Amino acid sequence: MPVGSEEYGIDLEAEVAVITDDVPMGTGSAEARAHILLLTLVNDWSLRNLIPGELQKGFGFYQSKPATSFSPVAVTPDELGDAWDGGRVHLPLESHVNDHLLGRPDAGIDMTFDFPTLLAHAARTRRLGAGSILGSGTVSNYDRSRGSSCLAERRMLEQIEGGKPVTPFLRFGDRVRVEMFDRAGRSIFGAIDQRVVAATPRG
Repeated sequence: MPVGSEEYGIDLEAEVAVITDDVPMGTGSAEARAHILLLTLVNDWSLRNLIPGELQKGFGFYQSKPATSFSPVAVTPDELGDAWDGGRVHLPLESHVNDHLLGRPDAGIDMTFDFPTLLAHAARTRRLGAGSILGSGTVSNYDRSRGSSCLAERRMLEQIEGGKPVTPFLRFGDRVRVEMFDRAGRSIFGAIDQRVVAATPRG
């Protein structure tokens, strides 16, 4: 994962994502479920120290959201068995930084809006073309013993508990691995396994 500077505040964001067929504008949540064809994993990289300035300008995230990374495999919903309830994936999502477990929160139990609801919201004013990818947002649980899927959450919890964050953002050379396993311990999507490196002048 090439990044221009360590001072950007490099962070991972482990998520589940769905891939759709054509979703007509105005599709409701009840109908949206049938438009989910595939599921996969996403590392929605964030550059935390660039976010405040972008939000202040009012243009939203752009420079602070570099290229997203995807797992090597996408699966149909039936491949998840009873872990897929039609709207959420009820399995832990594991994130490691330099081979140390950052967290394995359950991707389904505290997901505020399920995927059909998110799809209906996205399709309210536009048609979604086949191949559209919609992420869940960073997986997180109210049960903090399950750990985190991003460093910003870990740092905020440290701030609350101890008055200051202890965990640093990522540095060049750090390795990030994101993976989900079924109940038999088999990797479902393969792993997003990357090392953070300094970007060359041509990217």
